[in-house]
Amino acid sequence: MSDTVLVLDCMNIFIRCYAANPKMSSHGHHIGGTVGFLKTLRGVCNKFSPTKIVAVWEGGGSSRRRSIHPGYKKGKKPKRMNRFYEDDIPDTEKNKNLQIASLISLLKKLPVCQVYVGDCECDDVIGYLCKYTLRNENKVIVSSDQDYYQLLNEKTKIYRLGKKEVVEAEDVIDLTGVSCENYCLAKCLVGDSSDNISGIKGAGFKSVAKRFPVLTTDKEADLMQIFEAASANIDKKIKLYREIVDNFDVVKRNWRLIYLDTSNLSADQMDQINHIIDTFEPTRNKITLMRELIKLGIQNLDVEGLLLSMIYVK
Repeated sequence: MSDTVLVLDCMNIFIRCYAANPKMSSHGHHIGGTVGFLKTLRGVCNKFSPTKIVAVWEGGGSSRRRSIHPGYKKGKKPKRMNRFYEDDIPDTEKNKNLQIASLISLLKKLPVCQVYVGDCECDDVIGYLCKYTLRNENKVIVSSDQDYYQLLNEKTKIYRLGKKEVVEAEDVIDLTGVSCENYCLAKCLVGDSSDNISGIKGAGFKSVAKRFPVLTTDKEADLMQIFEAASANIDKKIKLYREIVDNFDVVKRNWRLIYLDTSNLSADQMDQINHIIDTFEPTRNKITLMRELIKLGIQNLDVEGLLLSMIYVK
């Protein structure tokens, strides 16, 4: 069995469970996000038999990104409970925060290395881990966030929870029309409405792949190649070329927002990430875990099965 690191995008996983799982505790509180997360964790561990688990939490958002684009993620609506459950489940920030706090505490009793670094985003931490700290290890990122497509290579895969499928580097061309090597650059042209990042008028993944064939290859293109290609074709009747040339500052801004590397992390934040990974000692505290579950009113969770799914974690 080859060593595999599971890299968990914790808020992505938690919010999916929080929005869909109606589980109530014996105390009458919604606890579906916590329970769903633990069940998801058991499922992915059984699937991939990891030898290391790194759970990455949001660090309060990125002040660097907000300084680049004050509108970044502005007005982003939180995911609400499944409408099917109507008013039976309280949809409150307090309940959500209590579930997250409970989950963090429960994970401390398991062989899960939790990473939290203030004033940065989970995406940046996962990008740094994949490109630097864990670059030589086989990794599976557990998330439905497509921004991670830019990190795919022979050492890195993504497990999409919604589709229950593994995405590898060669799959990105079929999913988006562009290669994983050029996914970030293409998205800089297209934009990302979910994060309030405007793109170039008329740009979609299909259109940019058609107008800039280099984006479909495994050769990593750069901003200037796109600008020069658009400039060379600006006299043609296709408006996209003109839009790119006239609004290239938007493309450059988007690169700073979307590209996952070290640009949105400080030296101190990178040191914190490395320290957490290097000093982590896995634990399996079954009795304390069970006591805490009882205190939270969480019943019928298969603790034995959860621990058994992590049998190879070291």
